[in-house]
Amino acid sequence: MTEKPPLDSNEDEAWLGEGQSETQLTTVCGPDGVETCDADRPAWDSKIQYVLAQVGFSVGLGNVWRFPYLCHQNGGGAFMLLYVFLLLIVGVPLFFMELAAGQSIRQGSIGVWKHISPKLAGIGYSSCMVCFYVALYYNVIIAWSLFYMGNSFQYPLPWQQCPIDVTTNDTVKECAGSSPTSYFWFRKALDITNSIDETGEFNPIMTGCLLAAWAIVSLAMIKGIKSSAKVMYFSSVFPYVVLFIFLIRGLMLDGAIDGITYMFYPKLEIWGNVQVWRQAATQVFFALGLGYGSVIAYSSYNPVHNNCHRDALMVSGINFMTSVLASLVVFVVLGFRAKNIALRCVAENLGLLSLMSSHGSNQHLVGPGWPGINMTDPSSVSIAEYREWYSHHSSMVGPNITDCSLEQEMNKGIEGTGLAFIAFTEVMALFPASPFWSTLFFLMLLNLGLSTMFGTMQGILTPLMDNFSLLGRHRTLLTVSSCALGFLIGLLFTQRSGNYFVTMFDDYSATLPLVIVVIFETISVAWVYGTDRFLDDIEVMLKWRPPVVYKYLWKYVCLLAMVGLLAASLLRMVFKRPTYTAWNQTTASEMTLEYPGWALAMIVLLIVVASLPVPIGYIHFTLKNHMVRDTRSEEGSCQEVHRELYTKCSSTEQLDSNSQHRVPSEEEEAHPRTAFLPMGNEHYRLLPQQEVEDDDEQDTVV
Repeated sequence: MTEKPPLDSNEDEAWLGEGQSETQLTTVCGPDGVETCDADRPAWDSKIQYVLAQVGFSVGLGNVWRFPYLCHQNGGGAFMLLYVFLLLIVGVPLFFMELAAGQSIRQGSIGVWKHISPKLAGIGYSSCMVCFYVALYYNVIIAWSLFYMGNSFQYPLPWQQCPIDVTTNDTVKECAGSSPTSYFWFRKALDITNSIDETGEFNPIMTGCLLAAWAIVSLAMIKGIKSSAKVMYFSSVFPYVVLFIFLIRGLMLDGAIDGITYMFYPKLEIWGNVQVWRQAATQVFFALGLGYGSVIAYSSYNPVHNNCHRDALMVSGINFMTSVLASLVVFVVLGFRAKNIALRCVAENLGLLSLMSSHGSNQHLVGPGWPGINMTDPSSVSIAEYREWYSHHSSMVGPNITDCSLEQEMNKGIEGTGLAFIAFTEVMALFPASPFWSTLFFLMLLNLGLSTMFGTMQGILTPLMDNFSLLGRHRTLLTVSSCALGFLIGLLFTQRSGNYFVTMFDDYSATLPLVIVVIFETISVAWVYGTDRFLDDIEVMLKWRPPVVYKYLWKYVCLLAMVGLLAASLLRMVFKRPTYTAWNQTTASEMTLEYPGWALAMIVLLIVVASLPVPIGYIHFTLKNHMVRDTRSEEGSCQEVHRELYTKCSSTEQLDSNSQHRVPSEEEEAHPRTAFLPMGNEHYRLLPQQEVEDDDEQDTVV
């Protein structure tokens, strides 16, 4: 455990004054021996600024395209109930734990876990590593949003119709075989290869967009939270404005109610599926940003007595309601899209039937005696009427006439980039004034991505600046250098096969390392430091004691849930070889491929490198502790030889003196004495400096 910083004449009242005051945590001795004063530490200008920052970080692109997809695939309303249950018993307690730890210790992730136990300092370094992984590919998604937003200032939109091949004067074959939006995404935006093995050259337009994205992040964070917080006022609030505008507009669309009904219809049988529980727990985990260190970094800039328990409940609630709002928007839009596709299907089939009738075949199927089938006005035939007719005569019309099901279109789950850059762009092309809606949508995605990106970068920069005073003194240089390094490594994602690497990083580079980090965080608080002592410190900080239920949630429920999630994720990787979705240019369709051997090795390397700091930190401290003990024992034997040359000090003074230098025993390592918050004045006794010097002269005799 770290020692309490030495007191000087200017800090006596702060550390030893009556009661617990906010100044008790203002002085923290850095690991390199440099004392950092809390007066120099940045702070939020207001509570609303801090809340917007936490909400902006936790509410990201996953709320818009991951949560709706999981609801869609896993039972609609039943999945939401399961999500809320796991949010309350796992998400909120762990989120509260990170908020309280960061606020009380007032350090980044490295300093917090080193404060609890030096053996666990590697947890903070693992958090920084995972944050860097996420920042690398997350900014690529921001670059894609910039590209689409730039192309939205055209009418008609460039993805509204297929281009013409100048050599054949016909529609481009790849576009005709898929759709205009799919063609624009895979060929114009990404210019993608057929597999991850085909690297291809760099995409110059996307490289420029990525440079612009990193430049925006660098400029927004160059002055620390003072500059990024001002940007947060817009980047955190604007997406909500856009979501509400889209919801109001979407509810006016034909098929919107069908989409909402499909979304909320509960299928309770999914609760018996282990994979659904795994997906719900993973979504809770990533929705709140646990393990990144960003939550800790943001809360470390708070006043000591801020009510972080209320913040945990509020931010978690806002996050969930945002996911529900985004799901409503997604499903009203998908309902409109599905109904348009189904109606188009009905029109095409009736056109074929009309053609068949004109040639004298199948006239008995479409005659005036059949209700609802009006060949003179096919647009008057509803989907339900056509499906009823088809159910009776499907065997008689041949394979060219197909069923047209709205539910079947809704069942085609679309997630991630496919939802944002294919499905939504297709719908917005159907809106009146489509460039306006397209610009608004991609501006929303840009802001969602940036607000999360700011928090991710803060999870890297704050721990490094807190832990290394040299970096802390050169904040601007550190920020610019980190962004420049991120851009250079991010060139991996701007080659023609870059989208496959984005998928790899998104699926594997963060999941397992983050779960491992949170498991060790929970162990360090619940078992190394102790939940009772942690609640004692929170009571001093908040001036009221949180419910005792948190003790059992941290010690057992959260820990077991995280271990179960880790085991389920590992087993899934072992028994189901990792795959990715590739675009085949010849067939103009997507296909699922297995990762090649070198890509699997890369996945394992990413996971190992991110997780390695935890055991390395433990081994480093153990070896260092052993060497210090050997050194102390040698010094002790030398002093034993000349023991008769010195007078014996009082037991109290000797205890005070030795306590500053001795190596903690194994028992004390297991039950550290250092608290999050300093003790009251009854535990310390100040000696005048002159008196100490006089005593030394009188008691030391050679």
